[in-house]
Amino acid sequence: MRLFLQVVSVSLLRTSTMGFRHISRDVKIAAIRLHEQDLLELDDILQCCGFSARTFYRILKLWHETGDVVNPKASVSGRIRILDHEDVQYLLCLVADNPDYFLDELLHLLKTNRFISVHYTAVHRVLERANVSRKKFKRIAMERNEERRANFVGRMAQYMPEQLGFLDEVSKDERTPGRRYGRSRKGRRAQKKQVFVRGRHVSAEALLTLDGIVAGTVVEGSMTKAMYMEYLALNVVSILDSSFCSSHAPL
Repeated sequence: MRLFLQVVSVSLLRTSTMGFRHISRDVKIAAIRLHEQDLLELDDILQCCGFSARTFYRILKLWHETGDVVNPKASVSGRIRILDHEDVQYLLCLVADNPDYFLDELLHLLKTNRFISVHYTAVHRVLERANVSRKKFKRIAMERNEERRANFVGRMAQYMPEQLGFLDEVSKDERTPGRRYGRSRKGRRAQKKQVFVRGRHVSAEALLTLDGIVAGTVVEGSMTKAMYMEYLALNVVSILDSSFCSSHAPL
């Protein structure tokens, strides 16, 4: 018994250097065993173990309730989240249905339909944890007809890539090289001298194929319908006919 008390005293001396010290599980169990088997008086046990009667009775109560002298650790640490799985799924459905909802609109829908009142930062963090981020819109025309698009794709699938060509027009004047965005210090405007007079205006037209850009033309001013039809007949069609005949010429 004296050897046991010396061991307990040494272990307590090592852990009593701070105001709040950790009492090891072995010391707590030893105190409970000494009390249950009436080997020592309670005052002697408290003096030997170095903790108060309040601490001892708290340990004793925990021993009777759980069968252990240490509190079982909670399975989930930290603060419980206000929004559960169903609330998060509701937010994801709202975002999928209407991606341009503001956070205050999502808060209003949560409060109205789910009876939950939270801060908008909580909604932002929930969406981030669900891998939903804020990004620039890809605009899709509401007037677009998916059936007609599918028919067009099916109709174009009958052609080989070598048979396809794409026309585009671009215009340029003296103001075109001017950039619209710049940088400056906070509180100051970003300024730079640029051309304000339109000057000479030209339009360029070209055909894009697998061989590159062919049948290009440049006219001063804007291209009219008559000029465009003449360009198709003289430039585009003639080049396509010559390339078609050369590819099908006998060896």
